[in-house]
Amino acid sequence: MAARQLDDAEGSASSVHIANVPRIAIQAFCETPGVAGAIESSTADRRMGKAHVKVQMGGAQAAAEVYRTAATPNLIVLEYAQGDGSALLRSLDELAESCDAGTKVVIVGHVNDVALYRELLRRGVSDYLIAPISAIDFIRAISELYTAPGAEPLGRTISVIGAKGGVGASTVAHNLAWSISRALSTATVIADLDLPFGTAGLDFNQDPPQGVAEAVFSPDRLDAGFLDRLLSKCADQLSLLAAPATLDRLYDFAESSFDGVIDLMRASTPCIVLDVPHQWTAWTRRILVGSDDIVLVASPDLANLRNAKVLMDVLSQSRVHDRRPKLILNMHGVPKRPEIAPAEFAKALECEAAAVIPFDPHLFGTAANNGQMIAEIQAGGKIAETFVDLARAVVGKSEPKKASKSLLAPLLSRLARAKG
Repeated sequence: MAARQLDDAEGSASSVHIANVPRIAIQAFCETPGVAGAIESSTADRRMGKAHVKVQMGGAQAAAEVYRTAATPNLIVLEYAQGDGSALLRSLDELAESCDAGTKVVIVGHVNDVALYRELLRRGVSDYLIAPISAIDFIRAISELYTAPGAEPLGRTISVIGAKGGVGASTVAHNLAWSISRALSTATVIADLDLPFGTAGLDFNQDPPQGVAEAVFSPDRLDAGFLDRLLSKCADQLSLLAAPATLDRLYDFAESSFDGVIDLMRASTPCIVLDVPHQWTAWTRRILVGSDDIVLVASPDLANLRNAKVLMDVLSQSRVHDRRPKLILNMHGVPKRPEIAPAEFAKALECEAAAVIPFDPHLFGTAANNGQMIAEIQAGGKIAETFVDLARAVVGKSEPKKASKSLLAPLLSRLARAKG
């Protein structure tokens, strides 16, 4: 009888439309096998196909320990099985000290406590589910968290543009997207908006038959399913919306031509890196002004300084309440080339350079010819780490804290084990 009731409940829930869960990273810390099993079972559902889910035991205290030295995912699920809630609140306060901006928290509790629920909401918890839960209960709660009317868009848009042609803005955009997806474990889409001459397909060694052109030229067909078919998978958490890189048509766009595809990506993916071509049109200006963050790539010479100054001033005036564009000085140290010192270049723009990338033609040339990223050619190298630092700065994820190196740590650890 119990099994039949469960089947009926699952069937009834399935009859109600539940939107697909977007491309998010979910980590659950459970205290009971029942809740852990329900969350693990949810991963087999088609609506969870884009999400990356990891389940482990330990509850809120285990989560607080883990995230002292690790970046937090998009969503943390914590089970709290016993007690009056005070221990849970203490763990949440500890967790808040290392939570990255944008991380959501859902609690699975075993008591229907209104006072506790209100206190959790006051601390910023997104939802409170009462155990026992089924897989479909979990899917519905996560789906509504990200797709309900009025929910904030999931994704952040990061536009990368060069102050001048040939300064390596596309290379920076592609390596930045790679670092966000791999080093920060954040689902990312890199969209190549240079339709006639884009190089993202070459840099990622991809040759998809469709891409951004189909999305822009077929607005009547554009929906989440159609966009998914246009994306090419580059890595576990990185997808590419490629440019056709052909000249069989003219690419004259209206100001709002890219609005639909960008809005769809924001609804389904935590991070979208837009590789914007070096041109000044109504649609490129609209994309830049509407982005959450802008990365401005320049080379340290006078023409780049002039263009960067103009772009920085115009974009800052149009984005009064947003962060100023981040300056990247690329190809620094070209032999025999007179250059403006990075400090002087940044001072003229009234900012600090977020990164200075040295001129290394062998490294970047090898990566381009092989269709690989810098981190794949020179893992752990200084330039690869520069892209990781830039990724953290742009996305807003803090650098993982290093574990304590106290000389007393081994002694304290032994004492704790002895007491246990």
